[in-house]
Amino acid sequence: MNKETMIAIPADPNDPEDRDVSVAGVERGLMGRRIRRLRHRLELSQEAFAAAYGIPLANIRQYEIGRHMPPPAVRAYLKVIEAEPEAAARAVAA
Repeated sequence: MNKETMIAIPADPNDPEDRDVSVAGVERGLMGRRIRRLRHRLELSQEAFAAAYGIPLANIRQYEIGRHMPPPAVRAYLKVIEAEPEAAARAVAA
């Protein structure tokens, strides 16, 4: 079974508008939270974060709302930004 079809949180049967949440959906949501917290720690808006680190603004928005999971290379880059935000920004600006 893949993570998109494995249910992590079943829909509330008493709420006709509620939907099941997949394991992958939970993972995307947690990654979005991690990115948002990093951005807030750096005191940057989505626009400023995107510009400073060369990640398209539309992608940042999609990651933060949990619609898309960043690809592995972007996830690795985010770890670099977490560890060395100034060095990562300088490298992009060079």
